[in-house]
Amino acid sequence: PFMINAKSGKIINISSMWGQTGASCEVHYSASKAAIIGFTKALAKELGPSGINVNCIAPGVILTDMNNSYSEETMESLKNEAPLERLGKPEDIAESISFLASEKSSFITGQILGVNGGFII
Repeated sequence: PFMINAKSGKIINISSMWGQTGASCEVHYSASKAAIIGFTKALAKELGPSGINVNCIAPGVILTDMNNSYSEETMESLKNEAPLERLGKPEDIAESISFLASEKSSFITGQILGVNGGFII
């Protein structure tokens, strides 16, 4: 309500590249992340007239504790699948959020920003 009354605001949701494409053996995860994408697009249409931008970031493989269970071999394989031939850092996501939260993104809404090193093209 505060943003609607102010006729201004930025909402940034976090999904996953698997929400864009689906992942084998990760049906529940992929479905929940796809729901965030649908939520983002619908909310952008609803809140746009109130001057509120709603966007979503869909990270790829990011070097976080979430991936600690994967072997070094698996992580190397994932790295090699991305055209940029590296895995993401938390800072890559933070910088994307910073951009979407800034005035530089004032004409962007309802978009899904894939921050994945080209893993999903």
